[in-house]
Amino acid sequence: MTGGEPKAIEARALAGREFRQFDYVMAAFVTILLLSNVLGAGKVATIDLPGIGAWPFGAGILFFPISYVLGDVLTEVYGYARARRCIWAGFGALIFMAFMAWVVVALPPADSWQGQAAYEQVFGQVPRIVGASIIAFWAGEFANSYVLARMKMWTKGRHLWTRTIGSTCVGQGVDSLLFYPLAFYGIWDNGTLLVVLATQFALKVGWEVLLTPFTYAVVGWLKRREGVDIYDEGTNFTPFKTSV
Repeated sequence: MTGGEPKAIEARALAGREFRQFDYVMAAFVTILLLSNVLGAGKVATIDLPGIGAWPFGAGILFFPISYVLGDVLTEVYGYARARRCIWAGFGALIFMAFMAWVVVALPPADSWQGQAAYEQVFGQVPRIVGASIIAFWAGEFANSYVLARMKMWTKGRHLWTRTIGSTCVGQGVDSLLFYPLAFYGIWDNGTLLVVLATQFALKVGWEVLLTPFTYAVVGWLKRREGVDIYDEGTNFTPFKTSV
């Protein structure tokens, strides 16, 4: 059943069903999550704002919020239980990435290789920041998915924008409230910590708002392709369960 109007159905009724596009969405979710941490997290960029001047920001913020958009898509289209699988896959991938980076950076370089200092600068990690990032991702994504699934039932599937933006406010709020204090409390002064936390939260939520038309298009296309519109009635919402 593909291409037509999706059929509303409870998630538990589809517990063993395979979906055509699910694996691709999960792969995109994990890929963007890893790349935004590897390529974006280590660089501070600047943008020239009229009337303000140069404004620094972490380059990762350009792409990391897309993982939340895909998290919304996963929950909205495939239900909380399958989104939960993707969050755990991303969590495991982040841990392995951190471990691999630590091992590769720590390996003694050959005498003929002159790139060790640059390699350490790009891929070297502060354990406190890495740990904070992984914890914040895990908690924020689960909060995001839970709120969206609950709101979908409350709204009876109407007004998608309310739950994508609302769940992102909660998820990104949890993410930011965990990450910045865990990573930088005692290193930055409290005023700077609060300003950066609030700024990054606002930018991430702003990205979600701007990407709302994209979210609508992807969600609509996937629901038509899969032929179902899943509601999490009867779903066990614990993060630690592997099935519906």
